[in-house]
Amino acid sequence: MPLLQENISLKPYNTFGIDVKSRYFSEIFTLEQLAELGRYPVFKEARLLVIGGGSNLLFTEDFEGLVLKISIPGITHTVTGENIMVTAGAGVVWNDLVNYSVTHGFAGMENLSLIPGTAGASPIQNIGAYGVELKDIFESCLAYEIATGEIRKFEHADCHFAYRDSIFKNELKGKYIITSVSFKLSSKADLNIQYGAIQAELIKRNITEPGIADISKIVSEIRVSKLPDPSTIGNAGSFFKNPVVSDEQYHTLKIDFPEMVSFSLGNGQFKLAAGWLIEYCGFKGRISGETGTWKNQALVLVNHGHATGKEVYSFSEQIIDTVHSTFGVNLEREVNIL
Repeated sequence: MPLLQENISLKPYNTFGIDVKSRYFSEIFTLEQLAELGRYPVFKEARLLVIGGGSNLLFTEDFEGLVLKISIPGITHTVTGENIMVTAGAGVVWNDLVNYSVTHGFAGMENLSLIPGTAGASPIQNIGAYGVELKDIFESCLAYEIATGEIRKFEHADCHFAYRDSIFKNELKGKYIITSVSFKLSSKADLNIQYGAIQAELIKRNITEPGIADISKIVSEIRVSKLPDPSTIGNAGSFFKNPVVSDEQYHTLKIDFPEMVSFSLGNGQFKLAAGWLIEYCGFKGRISGETGTWKNQALVLVNHGHATGKEVYSFSEQIIDTVHSTFGVNLEREVNIL
């Protein structure tokens, strides 16, 4: 297969299953291939989109540029006392990395089980679930600078992590390609089981002293029960971020909506469950043409077969407008719109 291809369908490369084309396409498995591609004129001249698993994208039109799929493999680890350093190639499937760590008894990733995507994309989005975020276990990453072809190491402090955010989505957007990521895990588990769904499952299963394998299994099963499999029905997981509101706005809303699901951030702010807001507005399981929300989780938008990206985007606009008119809360899309 040539390093650079033209007019390639992106349907197999985005979990929404949106059928659009890319003018140019390249899949990279090694740093040497990336360096070689960097010498192609199109690499410097065309609009560049770097993807991993394509699980956080919504294409609304053909991409008139170069789509670069990073598939660099490999997982290694080193042990220093209780500290474990796990390094993964950017193309490693995220859940394969979680399973590797859990199987080896390395604690820290278990709450992040079954999140779609690749290791290389995880710092960009600062992925998170069930009380744990990528930033909690991130050590460093290596990235290829597009302008110079040099490899730079980013330490934790360099990344400016925030809720579903990082420097790679802001100041450095489009300037670097992450090639590998290192994570700081531990042989001694400090389990995060504060979320009610996890606690309920532990009680249900009569597990009084859970290990990381128990938590990983429970989180995986909870996600499967709520989220559709992209191989069965196109989706990008959670489509919206959970909105954060002030203490004052939270208490005002709580008076009018006492059943509203929320989580205190401990700094005068509250995170609201976007799924609950959307469901309250009557969108759970709603079908609109070829798109809609998932029957078990209103936070997930799905492709029922032949939806266009514009159709999905338009439906998401309806949700945003309805939630705002009902609660006075602004929903922000978690998925990248292209």
